[in-house]
Amino acid sequence: MEEVDRILIHSLRQAGTDIDEDVQSVKQFTSELIVEAVVKCLRVIDPALGNGLSHALPPGMSARFRLGMSLAQSCQDVGFKGEIGYQTFLYSNEPEIRSLFMFLVEKLPRERADASDQPAGKSALLQRAIAAQIKAQLSVPWLPLSCSLPIHHKTQSSGPCHSFHAQPLSLPYSVKVSSRKQPKEVQEYWRNYLLPVTAQPSQHASVPASLLENHISELSATQEWESEWNSQGLLSRLTPEEYRSRKKARLQKRIEEQLRAAAQPRPDTHGATRSTSDLADLLQSFGGASTGGDVLTKGTRFTHTEKFTFTQEPEKAAQQMAAAASALPSSHQSEEDLKAQQEAELSVLQQQLQQLSIQMEEVGGDIKQLTVSIQQVSDELQQKEVSNGEKENSIKMKRQTIDLLPDAENNLLKLQSLIEASSKRVVHLASQWEKHRVPLIDEHRRLKELCSNRESESSRKLSEIKDLHDKIRQSAEEAKKKESLYKQLLAEYETLSKDVSRSTYTMRILEIVGNIKKQKEEITKILSDTKDLQKEINGLTGKLDRTFAVTDELVFKDAKKDESVRKSYKYLAALHENCTQLIQTIEDTGTIMREIRDLEEQIETENGKRTVSNLEKILEDYKAIRQENSALAAKIREG
Repeated sequence: MEEVDRILIHSLRQAGTDIDEDVQSVKQFTSELIVEAVVKCLRVIDPALGNGLSHALPPGMSARFRLGMSLAQSCQDVGFKGEIGYQTFLYSNEPEIRSLFMFLVEKLPRERADASDQPAGKSALLQRAIAAQIKAQLSVPWLPLSCSLPIHHKTQSSGPCHSFHAQPLSLPYSVKVSSRKQPKEVQEYWRNYLLPVTAQPSQHASVPASLLENHISELSATQEWESEWNSQGLLSRLTPEEYRSRKKARLQKRIEEQLRAAAQPRPDTHGATRSTSDLADLLQSFGGASTGGDVLTKGTRFTHTEKFTFTQEPEKAAQQMAAAASALPSSHQSEEDLKAQQEAELSVLQQQLQQLSIQMEEVGGDIKQLTVSIQQVSDELQQKEVSNGEKENSIKMKRQTIDLLPDAENNLLKLQSLIEASSKRVVHLASQWEKHRVPLIDEHRRLKELCSNRESESSRKLSEIKDLHDKIRQSAEEAKKKESLYKQLLAEYETLSKDVSRSTYTMRILEIVGNIKKQKEEITKILSDTKDLQKEINGLTGKLDRTFAVTDELVFKDAKKDESVRKSYKYLAALHENCTQLIQTIEDTGTIMREIRDLEEQIETENGKRTVSNLEKILEDYKAIRQENSALAAKIREG
């Protein structure tokens, strides 16, 4: 049982149960530890079923009974067939708990029950401990501080809380910045003047958030680059450096085009000159504005008209204000006359502004009409130019025909001779073209087939490269897992005592196997001896019955004639009866001895169930429940 308990305890620790090193047997488990172990196993087996259960015993007895019933029902839902109830967890005994834990450990998933499949190393063990602690804290329901019990103060204390505020960090050796590609000055700055990571944020509480943000950004950038390179970069058949440079140039070109489009002057903006000059400087920094700033500052006819109008209006307004000032009398006027005069001037200026706006709208409408008419005229001009070109060609043809009319016969003969010569030349050229076309067609077909073969070969190699990338990635992951497993095994090996060698464990295992074989041989021998003895007993019993029957028959025949033989017959019957009673007594004695052994085993089992301690515990719980009930009744009476 010691080996079984060690295996169970090891499996429960792997499932996340916090078991002390002093606990070496299931007999040493307390009710709190049993509840925690069962809940942790249920969470691993069925998270939906185990997450709703608390792994800590509540202080109230009624809540403990409810938790015990819930655990019993959950174990039955998982598939446990034995007898189970709240008493299994609150008033436990060793055999029931051992059978329950054996069932739960067998139900655990292979990757949880087997420690060799888990990631290893001290960091992995620390991460698992942190995850288990976080899960344990998340499983505890939240309570206000005024309602929380002393048992919840550890997990629900009002400690310092900080918001997630990340700040940019400068890391010399990261994914984004490579130390090999940096100049010596930058490396010297990193080595001598760059602050540590913990001192870069303005507040110390922002260090974890900044580190997490930086790590997530680098990880996402690496994953995006790998996915983009596997999907698009391999198809481009370029090296990673060439692909990055081409992508950078394409992005720079798009930005330049967007800036050029945004730098075009609009009719509804008055400050176009300043914005276009700024954009021109920006474009010059990109290297695309080679023609100077005149391209961006070039205006349209509408902008020139607008500038002329708005530059002339201030001069007119100044002249009008001077005339009004000269028209004012030199004598002092009252404030009412001054306000009336200002209102009159304001109304005059508003009328002038309305007239100017009306004139601008009319001019805008005229400009639109003129633009439409100019477009129509330009379209008509293009059509007329095309028709004039066609007419000029026809006139040239007709003029040449008219020039040939005076000597028509000779010209016809010359024309026929030219036609025949041209036809012969065409036939000759066609024959020569056929001679050249056939090998060219063959060469074209050969090259086309070769190109298709190369494309298929390149696509096949590309698919092989993708497969190799996947295999490399899988191999790298397996190597990482094996490396972590090696580290964990090495750490476990270092923690083990060096006094005990492997041969000791081997000898111990061989001894256990030999003892099991000896026990099997002894059991087989005892069974065979029992069978032989039973056969001998059955044979002797049959022989005794047959001998008594024959003797009874012979003596009974002689007893009719002789009186002494008759007494012998009576003694024979009494002897047979006494022997039968003796045999029955021996059989009853064996049965009683077997019952005694069974009762002794039951007594040992009951002693292992800790009945007395459980009864004392039940009495204490009963007193606690009575106290709770009396307290509740007192609260009800007070209310």
